[in-house]
Amino acid sequence: MTKNVSLNDWITEIQTLCTPDNVVIWNGTQKEYNDLAEDCVNNGKAIRLNPKKRPNSLLFRSHPSDVARVEKRTFISTTKKYDAGPTNNWVSPSKLKPIMTGLFRNSMAGRTMYIIPFSMGPIGHEFSKIGVEISDSPYVVLNMHIMTRTGSRILDMLNNGSEFVKCLHSVGYPLKPGQIDPAWPCAPMEDKYISHFPEDNMIWSYGSGYGGNALLGKKCFALRIASNQARNEGWLAEHMLILKLTDPKGNINYITGAFPSACGKTNLAMINPSLEGWKAETCGDDIAWMRVQNDGRLYAINPENGFFGVTSGTSEKSNPVALATVKDNTIFTNAALTDDMDVWWEDLTEEAPNHLIDWKGKDWYRGSDIRPDHPNARFTSPLTNCPILAKEYEEPVPISAILFGGRRPTTIPLIHQSYDFLHGIFIGSIMGSQITAAAIDANIGKVRRDPFAMLPFIGYNIADYINHWLDIYHQSTDALLPKIFFVNWFRRDENNKYIWPGFGENSRILKWILERTKDYANYKPTPIGMIPDVARLDLSNLKISKGALDTLFEVNRDAWTEEINSIDEYYKIYKDTLPNVLKNQLHLLKERFKI
Repeated sequence: MTKNVSLNDWITEIQTLCTPDNVVIWNGTQKEYNDLAEDCVNNGKAIRLNPKKRPNSLLFRSHPSDVARVEKRTFISTTKKYDAGPTNNWVSPSKLKPIMTGLFRNSMAGRTMYIIPFSMGPIGHEFSKIGVEISDSPYVVLNMHIMTRTGSRILDMLNNGSEFVKCLHSVGYPLKPGQIDPAWPCAPMEDKYISHFPEDNMIWSYGSGYGGNALLGKKCFALRIASNQARNEGWLAEHMLILKLTDPKGNINYITGAFPSACGKTNLAMINPSLEGWKAETCGDDIAWMRVQNDGRLYAINPENGFFGVTSGTSEKSNPVALATVKDNTIFTNAALTDDMDVWWEDLTEEAPNHLIDWKGKDWYRGSDIRPDHPNARFTSPLTNCPILAKEYEEPVPISAILFGGRRPTTIPLIHQSYDFLHGIFIGSIMGSQITAAAIDANIGKVRRDPFAMLPFIGYNIADYINHWLDIYHQSTDALLPKIFFVNWFRRDENNKYIWPGFGENSRILKWILERTKDYANYKPTPIGMIPDVARLDLSNLKISKGALDTLFEVNRDAWTEEINSIDEYYKIYKDTLPNVLKNQLHLLKERFKI
C-alpha cells in the first residue's frame, strides 16, 4: 500500500467491492510494460507484430460491440440537473451510484486489479493534475503507460499527500473458477456506463475496454473532469492541438486548433509545410490546458504523453509524420494484419494486399466489399516517437492564434478572422460539420454543431462553459490574447470536388494567420469577419484558378441568411440561458448583413 491514507482507503474499498484475485501497483518501469505485453501475447489477447518491421509493437482486436466511445452511455452526474446542462446525459448521483455499485460488485473476480498512478502533464508542473486509475484490463494498463506519465514518481507525490482524481474502471466480465477469458472481455451495451462525478472529482467506467471509455486519463479526465476543474480554478481544458511554427526568419509562434472529428486535427498538428523555409513542430494533437499568465498572454500545454490516433486515411500523402511516429513501440487496435505480421489500414497504400486477416480475425481478400480494418482503428504511440516533436512539448507555450474549423462544403470561406476575442467566442460556439451521405441520417445536408469541438466533452453546463470563456477574456485584453480564426479546408466546387489542396498547402493559410496576429497582413472586411486580400496571399507555385479562389473566399448573403437561421434554431438548446455574449454577437452579425 501507499502512505496516502485517502488512497489506501479507496484501494481497500474497491478491492472489497470488486473482489479481484490479485492487486498490482503499477510502478511504470519498462520491464513491467514488457512483461505485461508478453503476457497479453501468450494469453491470446494481443498479437506481436514483426519485430523487423514494427519493433516492440502489438495488435489488439476488440469485441465487435466495443469499438468506439459510447456517448449515449456517457453521463455527467451532478446533484442539480442544471449543472450538467442540455448537452449532457444527466443522472443524479443518488440514482447512478447505487446502480454502478451493483455492477462493480465482484466485477473483478478471477482478474488482477491494477492501480495506475498517473500525471496529466509533466510530473510536478503547476499546470498538471494527478489521477489514479484502478482497472482490471491489461490493455488499459499498457495504453495508460504510453498515454500518461505513470509510476513511482507519482506514487512519491501521492505519498506526500497530493490530491488525485479517482478513476475506476472494469471491463465488466468477472470470471468463474476455470472459466476461459475471451480475448476482449466487455459487458453488453445496456450495462456500459462511463460516468463522471465532477463534484467528487471522480470517474466510474464499467463495461467497455475501448479507448476513451477505458483510458480514463484521456477524454474523461483531461476534458470532462478537467473542464470543470478549469472553470472552478480559472483556466481552460480544451479539445485542441498545439503547433509550433517557425518562419524563414526564425520567428517562432504557437497556435492551437479545435476541430470536430474527421476534420484534419492530427494532420494539421503534424503538417509538413509546402512553403520554403517554414518549419512546423508539434506539441500535441488533441488536448490543450491553457492559462492566462502574469504577462496577460494565454499559455497552453499538452497534458498527454502519447498519441491515440485514428489510422484510417493516414498515408504517406496525408501524414508522413504520423507514419514515422508509429514505426515502433506502438499499440494498434482493430487494424488489419498482413501475411508478414505487420498492420494495414484503408488508404495506407494505394492498393490493398491480396490477403489480410481482418480486424475480426477472419481471412480477407482484395476485392471484398467489406473493409478489413475498422473505420475507428487506432494507434497508441509515445509523443517522443514523433520526428517533429517540439523541444518545448513539456512547457507552457504562449499562444498567438486559436483556430476553429469544420467540414463545410459551402457557405464558410477557407479562412476568416474574428473582429475581436468576443466575436471569436461566437465563432467557436457555432462551429460544426455538415452531415454527409456517408452516414445513414435523415438530416443529410444539415449542419451538426459542435461548439469548440467540445460538445461530447464539456463536463458541465454549456451556457456556463461559454461564460467561462468570457471570464478568461476578462483576465486579459484583446491586445494580449490570441487572435481567433475559422478555417474550412473542405469547400467543394460544382462537381463536388475539394477546391483547396490541403495538407502541406495549409501552411499558406497559417502564414497569413501569423501575419494577422502581427496586424500587418492585408485583409478585406466582410460581415462574418476578415478574409485575406487574395492578391497578397502567398500562392507561389500553387496551381489554382481565379474562379476557385473566388469560391474559396466567397461570403454569400443568401447562404449566410440560411446559416443565421440555422444558428438561431441551434441556440434554442440554451432556452433562457443563452449567454449574452452569444446573443450580442448574433445581433451584430445580423446587423452587418442588414437582416
